Amino acid sequence: MERNRFAKMARLGVAVTLISTVFVTACSSNNASPNAEGGNAATKPSSLKVELFDRGNTPAGYTITNSYLTNLVKERFGKPSNIDVQFVPVPRSEEIQKLNVLMASGTEVPDIVFTYDSGTFNRYAEQGGLTELTELIDEYGPNLKKFLGEDTLAYGSYNGEQFAVPGRRLVLGKYASYVRQDWLDKLGLPAPQNTEQLYETLKAFKEKDPGSTGGKVIPFGMTIASAQYESLLWSFIEPMTQEQRYTLTQQLGSNDFPALLPGFKNALQYMNKLYNEGLISKDFGLDKDKKQLWEDVQSGRVGFYSEDAGELYFTQNNTYKNLQTNVAGAVMTPLDAFANSEGKFAKPTYAPNGLYVMIPKSSKHAVEAIKYLDWMASGTNLFDIQFGVEGENFTLVDGVPIVKPDAAQAAIDKIYNFGDFAVIVNGKFAGDDKKNTDAYIAQTPAEYQADMRKSVEISNTDPITPVRFDHPIAAEAKYGNGLADKFQEFIVKATMVKTEQFESTYAAMMKDYMASGGQAILDERTAAYKEMSSK
Repeated sequence: MERNRFAKMARLGVAVTLISTVFVTACSSNNASPNAEGGNAATKPSSLKVELFDRGNTPAGYTITNSYLTNLVKERFGKPSNIDVQFVPVPRSEEIQKLNVLMASGTEVPDIVFTYDSGTFNRYAEQGGLTELTELIDEYGPNLKKFLGEDTLAYGSYNGEQFAVPGRRLVLGKYASYVRQDWLDKLGLPAPQNTEQLYETLKAFKEKDPGSTGGKVIPFGMTIASAQYESLLWSFIEPMTQEQRYTLTQQLGSNDFPALLPGFKNALQYMNKLYNEGLISKDFGLDKDKKQLWEDVQSGRVGFYSEDAGELYFTQNNTYKNLQTNVAGAVMTPLDAFANSEGKFAKPTYAPNGLYVMIPKSSKHAVEAIKYLDWMASGTNLFDIQFGVEGENFTLVDGVPIVKPDAAQAAIDKIYNFGDFAVIVNGKFAGDDKKNTDAYIAQTPAEYQADMRKSVEISNTDPITPVRFDHPIAAEAKYGNGLADKFQEFIVKATMVKTEQFESTYAAMMKDYMASGGQAILDERTAAYKEMSSK
């Protein structure tokens, strides 16, 4: 090393006189304590440790920390930036527990960590465990800031300070409903558009069994998952003042729950009526993973149900394909069936944020971390991470990337965990809103894409956006998980009891809900609204 330096000096015409004792001393001194101003220390890369979910699905030939995408990051970002990027695997199934351990250590925690859980983010921010990012983003993240936008960035603030980079969620719509169009046609019925019309349709399905199920017809497929009943519940919610919306809504986890909103009781009474007349899946309270519902839909027993928009058409479960294979002539049509008292098809949407990407307070590489996130938001880097290689993973049609259905397994394996790298976005970013939607729809088989597009349009119709204060509600973080379970229990019990027991059951369940944290949340949100309104 020292000889090379002197040789370079000689080439520049610098006279070098070596005295052996001086050479030995200089070499010894330089190796023992590198000078940050020059020499070998100037080229020594800084380091950046990035969390990476390990889902246990790494294909053969790769490891979670040595793959096509880890190498892409190192080559495109690490080398040009003189940053040694190291990925720290965290089991997805234990991510919060593992992250808590890493954060508590202070020394083992990566420079970039993330979570989907708002409560975890709020807790870290409240405890002073996170780096404040405002100036860092302003200086080192211009592309990142532009990509996310102010609305998304706001979800990473805590008490007015920026403690997280929220991933930008591209697909905001949640739900659509579906009906057996061939059953409607056989009975000469129109598509229902509100709960009264839906009731008449469901009765006709049960009494006339247009699918010839031999008495096994399930007019309304139901589970305890929110996708099956949220659109119904919110269609009963009455018009509210701003104060009611802020104070009476209860955010449990990532969802806004309507338990205290005017009209909620009427919604449960409607569900109770349907259940007692045999119009809803009998054991829906036990179907937490939707497996029974999907089996019932695919076997042709279900006449109507609500679901995550497009779920019917994706190939993971092949629900629609299997239905049409099992039942000749079966047609499921997407529709909006839950108009409210104002004639709107109001339904909840997602918040515009996905992951909370955080830099621990103990990190000494916050600048490198923001530079990395900014790199991801610039050029084609995010696109290439998510879509892979043109001609191998996708083709471009009118500027929209279309995943190749015949892509080689080796090409698929290259980007097998692209979503865990692309932490600044939730969903595939194809370039703009239209391309994003077109690319999302193109993930489904061509024969279903028209219905898929209609499902997406339905999910975005008359959206109910989440209610957000400028600081977290502590009671929601404290009681949220337990109350979410209570809410599901509320739905099941109030729906399944005999008609004459509904009033007493509803009163008992509401009392239990309020005593289990509902009242504490109501009180805190009321105080927060008064404070917000006085500013």
